[in-house]
Amino acid sequence: MKLTDILSESCVCVPLKATDKVGVITELVDALDKEGKIQDRSKVLKAVLDREKTRSTGIGYGLAVPHGKSASCKTLAMAIGRPIEPIDFQGSDGEPANIIALLASPPERTGPHIQALARISRFMLVEKFRQSLATAKDASEFYELIKKHDA
Repeated sequence: MKLTDILSESCVCVPLKATDKVGVITELVDALDKEGKIQDRSKVLKAVLDREKTRSTGIGYGLAVPHGKSASCKTLAMAIGRPIEPIDFQGSDGEPANIIALLASPPERTGPHIQALARISRFMLVEKFRQSLATAKDASEFYELIKKHDA
């Protein structure tokens, strides 16, 4: 699976306008909704926020991957963004997140969901890639960096 199979440039938010965890999650869900990738915005938002309450999705390395499963998703969908200032997602390394990748998927599609989580995590282990995302000037450049790394 390539991330570009589930991520379109229109779902890249650079910069994210929100300044807190709930705000950036909402902004990313809104991007999926605007692009017609989900059927019921409020149900997907609730699923992601409910999941976030059970265990933080801060991975470390400046990455957070909030995610949720909802029947309002017909396929796995992704939105990603970079906030103006890093946001605390209680990362395992204690560092705030400066890249937030949101995944929304149907409840019965666990395999692709897990594959996407793993792929995002592997990408962020590459320091040069993380640095390039941190300095991308806009959503288009950010997406192109992901696309190039995903090839």
